[in-house]
Amino acid sequence: MGYGLWAVLVFLAGFAGIAGGYAFAARKRSGALAVEEERMKADRQTLEEQKKNALMEAGIQAREEALKVRIEAEENFSRKRAAIQESEQSLKGRESELEQARRHLSEALERFERDQKALMARDQKVSQKESELQGLMESEIRRLEEIASLTLEEARERLMQNAEAAIRPEVSRLAHKLEQEVRDQSVRKAREVMTSAIQRYSNEHVAEISVSVVPIPSDDVKGRVIGREGRNIRAFQAATGVDLIIDDTPDAIIISGFDPLRREVARLALEQLLADGRIHPARIEEIVEKVKKDLEVSLKEEAEKLAFELGITDIHPEILKLLGRLKYRTSYGQNNLVHAREVAYLCQMMAHDLGLDARIAKRAGLLHDIGKSLSHEGEGSHPSLGGEAAKKFGESSQVVNAIMSHHGDIEPNCLESVLVAAADAISAARPGARRESIDVYVKRLEKLETIANSFKGVEKSYAIQAGREIRIIVNQDQVSDQDLLEISKGIAQKIESELTYPGQIKVTVIRENRIVEYAR
Repeated sequence: MGYGLWAVLVFLAGFAGIAGGYAFAARKRSGALAVEEERMKADRQTLEEQKKNALMEAGIQAREEALKVRIEAEENFSRKRAAIQESEQSLKGRESELEQARRHLSEALERFERDQKALMARDQKVSQKESELQGLMESEIRRLEEIASLTLEEARERLMQNAEAAIRPEVSRLAHKLEQEVRDQSVRKAREVMTSAIQRYSNEHVAEISVSVVPIPSDDVKGRVIGREGRNIRAFQAATGVDLIIDDTPDAIIISGFDPLRREVARLALEQLLADGRIHPARIEEIVEKVKKDLEVSLKEEAEKLAFELGITDIHPEILKLLGRLKYRTSYGQNNLVHAREVAYLCQMMAHDLGLDARIAKRAGLLHDIGKSLSHEGEGSHPSLGGEAAKKFGESSQVVNAIMSHHGDIEPNCLESVLVAAADAISAARPGARRESIDVYVKRLEKLETIANSFKGVEKSYAIQAGREIRIIVNQDQVSDQDLLEISKGIAQKIESELTYPGQIKVTVIRENRIVEYAR
């Protein structure tokens, strides 16, 4: 066999193998497809059965839910029907009650109508009797008028005149007696109220003096207080307005001045200077200013304590400052702050006994003399200055009137104002409360300073040495050295013409240039 034939045979054999393979593969695929179709058919049947089962279960559940809803609806319906039946029974009961009430009302109306008819018949009979009685009275009055020859009005008038003439003396005597009894009772009651208030309030009076004593550790300190050529003592007296007396009194320096506030400032300043050890004009002025500020705070605190003691807590801070300044002011030797406290208590007690407003009376009594803290700052009497300050800082009209009227400058418009005036007089009239000589002395010293301050260019003036000297500090820009003599002579002449005083008064006018520089 040739080579070509083998090739053909091989080719045919390969082709036959391939064709057989394809045939085998085709039969295998057709068998797999048939199996897959059977499986899918079985799955479809399973799904159909599941669907039928699900629908059957859903139908069964829906029927159960519907049955449950129906049962609940029937139960609700039964409850509502029972409630409606109860309501119907209640309404029937109420209808029966209303019907019964309607019958009772109808019966009551019938009785009322019968009673009203009976009353109308009785009123007609009464009216008839009244008319008959009126006719009889008129006929009797006419008969009496004919007998007496007087009309009814004339007879009444004559009877009243005779009765008035008969009882007038008795009425007059009784009225006079009652008036006298009322007057006596009023006086007795007023005395009882004032006596009771005075007895219930106990307070001591201590006379003020015009000097203060400052103890010193040794007499060597006196030289330091005087300073070189007296510059320290001059600076101290100019800053404080008091007179320092440094004499042979052992271990003491005496401060002399009529104004207690100035004396206190000087005392505290001197004690601080002695404790500090640095005594020179600049330090003196610094300490004096610091003491003045501290004392202002201290005085306000004193006023706050007094107001708290009296139960008054709503006083304006500026009023408290004015009240605190009264601690270092006196009237006829009587401390004004102590006097204000006493007047407040007396007003409270008397107002309580008389049934008046004790709160207003106590407040007015406490503040009645605050104008004395302003008397050196403005024109007018201390009642008017105090009343204006109280009005400015919100005090009531009753308190303002009590302050302004307690010395009779204006008429009081309420009983509390009268009580303040009475309490003020009681406090001033108590034995030992006042000394007239000290008040005249203080007024003379105040007048000295007022005269000096009235001249142009005067900055400060201080009455010292118990009023035997007036020391004046002038503004060196407004007053020249040539003007000093004219000012001193003018002040001396005005003092001579307006004041009465023993001995003589020395007038000292000071004009100085002060230049301050600091070494740093």
